[in-house]
Amino acid sequence: MSSTTFTTQLSIGELEANYSLYCQALRILAREGATVTKVKRTVCWSRLETLHQCLPRQYKDPEILYFRLCRDLQTATPA
Repeated sequence: MSSTTFTTQLSIGELEANYSLYCQALRILAREGATVTKVKRTVCWSRLETLHQCLPRQYKDPEILYFRLCRDLQTATPA
């Protein structure tokens, strides 16, 4: 299994400052119907995962966020 590598390390403060951006990217991926396997390989996922690991009381697991977004999109779409 390969891991994501970045050229620069971001501080927790920088990750927190961009949290809404990462959530927005996750929302777009969910709207496009990307599988969880594909989403787990994205930068936004790894950054959300880092935030969750460092501050679990403040930031939810990105998998939970993804499945909630998918569920919300399904219930918002009229059948």
